Amino acid sequence: MLRTAWKFLFYDKANSLGALLGIVVSTFLIGQQISVFNFITDGIGKIVTTAPGYIWVLDNKTQNINDLHPLDVRIQYQIASLPGVQKVYPVYITNGYVQYEGGDKESVKLIGVEPPDYAGAPAGFFAGTHQDLLPDGGISVDLYEERVFPITDLGATFEINGKRAYVAAQTKGVRGFARAFSYTTIDRARWFANGSPYEATVFLVKAAPGASPAQVRDAINDNAFGVRAWLEGELRRTSVIFYLKHSSIVLAIGTMVVFAFISGIAIVGLTLYSSAIDHLRDYGTMKAIGATNGYIRKLIYTQALLFGVPGFAIGQLLIRLFRTAMERQGVLVSFTLEFQLAFFGLICLIALLGAAFASRRVIRLEPAAVFRF
Repeated sequence: MLRTAWKFLFYDKANSLGALLGIVVSTFLIGQQISVFNFITDGIGKIVTTAPGYIWVLDNKTQNINDLHPLDVRIQYQIASLPGVQKVYPVYITNGYVQYEGGDKESVKLIGVEPPDYAGAPAGFFAGTHQDLLPDGGISVDLYEERVFPITDLGATFEINGKRAYVAAQTKGVRGFARAFSYTTIDRARWFANGSPYEATVFLVKAAPGASPAQVRDAINDNAFGVRAWLEGELRRTSVIFYLKHSSIVLAIGTMVVFAFISGIAIVGLTLYSSAIDHLRDYGTMKAIGATNGYIRKLIYTQALLFGVPGFAIGQLLIRLFRTAMERQGVLVSFTLEFQLAFFGLICLIALLGAAFASRRVIRLEPAAVFRF
């Protein structure tokens, strides 16, 4: 059957190329849009994923890591007294405005962490160290945030909220969805924001060895007033869902994915249908000599898969080129193996649905009709 299906494709190159193009276009459009979606959702929860291994404690009204409210720092002592808690780290997250000499103001999210542990900051920097943040004005910048930080060289100076700052460390790819991230010490973040030294916006809780993070979370929620504790995955997921509910991201990207899916089915279906019409005599002859409808259907499905697989491969190559180009702009996206397998299954489904549409004309063909051609 495979050899027969290949012959049909080889002797009908125009229709075969058309169907192949439909698969390639569908693969690329779906992969491109999902890449953008993954980048957006990754940026929404980037603060959380950059500092894994903690229980996150926010005010009890917050459903989103990017919308925080001040907390009294004395709450950390109440949390630290609870069973299962090894240590509590205050973090101060606030918004600011960056301005270079002669430039426009750009927004930035300042993340102030407490020395000497620097909990809440990346485990390491692309250039510089955590200790480099200690001198007055020292902050980190991301190499890909050239729109906000036109000069990212170590030692470059600028202003944040009208106060002098300089590049003390560099990150690479640590970017938020709406704002650039800059890490500094907690006292300096308060200073830039004119905040109170008795305030924090987040407490990071390290569970004691052997303690269940879920049980520690529940203990905090049961005993600490005015705050809510989250596991890392819960907070990231809730933040992403909050943004998706209150924006048109899902509608915009989902519409394009559905369009690519339907377009792929239409292109493949119409192309195979045209090919089936052109080969009615051949299919009729096969049915006249004993081929069943099941065999004919499998033959057409095999043809669909024969250009579905290479079409997916070519589409993946184009997606790789797209992602490489975007990585130069700091848009870093990766796909898991599970997603790739599901994506391949989706493309095969497009090819098979198109083949199902085309096979209907051949299935209705009577074997005796071949003598009327």
